[in-house]
Amino acid sequence: MHSTSAKLHKKAFREDQTHMPDKEKNERQGPSVSPQEALDFHSMGRPGKLEITPTKPMATQRDLSLAYSPGVAVPVQAIAEDPSRAFDYTTRGNLVAVISNGTAILGLGNLGALASKPVMEGKAVLFKRFADVDSIDLEVDTEDADAFVNCVKLLGPSFGGINLEDIKAPECFIIEQQLRELMDIPVFHDDQHGTAIIAIAGLINALHLTGRDMQSTRLVCNGAGAAGIACIELVKSLGFRPENVILCDTKGVVHKGRTEGMNQWKSAHAVETDRRTLADALDGADVFFGLSAKGALTPAMVKSMAKNPIIFAMANPDPEITPEEVAEIRTDAIMATGRSDYPNQVNNVLGFPYIFRGALDVRATTINDAMKVAAAQALADLARQDVPDDVAAAYQGNRPKYGPNYIIPVPFDPRLISAIPVAVAQAAMDSGVARKPILDLDKYTNELSARRDPIASTLQRIYDRVRRQPKRVVFAEGEEEQVMRAAVSYANQKLGTAILLGREEQIKDTARNAGVDLSKPGIEIINARLSRRNGIYADYLYERLQRKGYLFRDCQRLINNDRNHFAATMVALGDADAMVTGVTRNYSTALDDVRRVIDARPGHRVIGASVVLARGRTVIVADTAVHDMPDAHQIADIAEEAANFARRMGYEPRIAMLAYSTFGHPPGERSERVQEAVKILDKRRVDFEYDGEMAADVALNPRLMQQYPFCRLSGPANVLVMPAFHSASISTKMLQELGGSTVIGPLLVGLNKPVQIVSLNAKDSDIVNMAAIAAYSAGA
Repeated sequence: MHSTSAKLHKKAFREDQTHMPDKEKNERQGPSVSPQEALDFHSMGRPGKLEITPTKPMATQRDLSLAYSPGVAVPVQAIAEDPSRAFDYTTRGNLVAVISNGTAILGLGNLGALASKPVMEGKAVLFKRFADVDSIDLEVDTEDADAFVNCVKLLGPSFGGINLEDIKAPECFIIEQQLRELMDIPVFHDDQHGTAIIAIAGLINALHLTGRDMQSTRLVCNGAGAAGIACIELVKSLGFRPENVILCDTKGVVHKGRTEGMNQWKSAHAVETDRRTLADALDGADVFFGLSAKGALTPAMVKSMAKNPIIFAMANPDPEITPEEVAEIRTDAIMATGRSDYPNQVNNVLGFPYIFRGALDVRATTINDAMKVAAAQALADLARQDVPDDVAAAYQGNRPKYGPNYIIPVPFDPRLISAIPVAVAQAAMDSGVARKPILDLDKYTNELSARRDPIASTLQRIYDRVRRQPKRVVFAEGEEEQVMRAAVSYANQKLGTAILLGREEQIKDTARNAGVDLSKPGIEIINARLSRRNGIYADYLYERLQRKGYLFRDCQRLINNDRNHFAATMVALGDADAMVTGVTRNYSTALDDVRRVIDARPGHRVIGASVVLARGRTVIVADTAVHDMPDAHQIADIAEEAANFARRMGYEPRIAMLAYSTFGHPPGERSERVQEAVKILDKRRVDFEYDGEMAADVALNPRLMQQYPFCRLSGPANVLVMPAFHSASISTKMLQELGGSTVIGPLLVGLNKPVQIVSLNAKDSDIVNMAAIAAYSAGA
């Protein structure tokens, strides 16, 4: 499930279905994907999106004895004596259940509990990705509210929190209310409250920018579904006067005395008014909240609103009115939508992971209004802060500034994890629902920052940047099935044009047999032998290689017959922006091909850098691809290039120059080279932390590093410079296969033109990532 994607607005009441076809859940908004792509994504490797891995070693008989019998009896007895100890000895304190009966899936309706499982798994992935909250999905096969409540209640001891999802109204109201009364852990129906919290955050800032006071501001909410009612309940708790908040549904204004289409949830917000239609309600109104359908808000209605109107058109995929339509009528409006392609996206992923993070960390018994308001206020405050350099990259290459087009942070702002949970935890403590108060909030803030998944944020920044500046990427091995799939994915994600290099008939035959649709816009096929650019390419290559033993006919043969040389020349001469290859050839062979065509950037050294993500910790390893046995000067150069790369990826480098020895013990020739490299960097007066030589465990383990108080590193290293290519390659591959780490790379760093080489037989997803990274480098 795509991390930025948006859920369609689910119908909250059967009688309102014609007016509310979309739910503004907003976790799913993003580039379109083909059905086959989606099925392939969910089926590749292990089916689904989740797995369970142990957090304790299970290597010896003693480990097993501690984990199970007889050792497990000790925490069992401790919990029996004091149930709160379950948070100390089990996963309960960091475990949330995502629970649904499938009666209102995404916008697809009632497709049953089992059909909802992919969505619930996706929700669990978002919990982990954004806030390091472990989550398990549970699909309950009943539409009976009482049976559902009883099931969840009995499962309560397993979890620290309950996230209800995709349950149709009015049952969703009943279920949440009863479970909150019955359980002593947070129960949160995100369909109701998630959108409300993010919308209120934007509203707080919009009111501030327009100089409005909550007591006198008139708000109209169109859409009396789960999210709509949650929104008006929260604005009232924020300080809005009830008589100034009007709720509308398909039958008009929800007013006192109305009987048609009413129920207890609507009746609670009925007002004394003579206004009967949405148009009547909006005449002179300050704020419009739309949780309804495309076209519900007309230009005439917008024109009738007060000066500096605040318009939150949150229906998805199409808002009630677009920003372009509003701009044609008036220039003084502040707008928000549920879409990622407009400013001020109301996106639920800004809320629920961090709200649960804060609630779990203080062992809250519930998520109350004070905690919701605190989350909204923290979001609002974050949007008002200056964006520092290390965060600006998260905003698609632009540095946002608080104002009408920036009242809500974006989902991949890395500061969210250290801002929202702290506010929620503080509100829980202040309101008396925290069972484990946090005494040092500054320390807690730092711990939260360490939980962030930085490489995922980095990749998202890369994808966002490329979508803003699409690039032409040539896929050199275009006749391979996984390369075709990668090219289709690249085009579908609106990253630019994918150029498949190969014989057209062969490519089309393979695609047809594999079920790959190459007919979509953004895909080109080029046959190197038949290209009109062959002569120009051969001349260019001959000019480069004529003094290296190559005849002109040799260069012609390379251009006509070797796709790597043809693709690299395309990039060198500007016919493509970037290149990706490597599926059918060894890395070193592909690199030799590319280096015949493209040089290093002036003043730079070409290296291979691999990004390793292991249990939420990111480390860059260099050189993993180019230098076999570097001397001291080369090691120093590699360190500088790796530091530059780390900064481009969003990290402040702390470089450990590794060897089998640590600070002189035991001595050895390779260690001496590393020691000399440190002295060379000293003379160069570089502006990053570095030290060596040291063993890998010392570089990564702060407890071991403390044994060397003279070490220059301020903390565990995040860049490891290896003493040789073989040690770098062996270690990263072992981490990937035995340690379950994610390894991205080796990435080619230092070339004058963007080229990336994937590993032999790479999967289509790996090829797309490399293509996006290459395209990103083309725009740098």
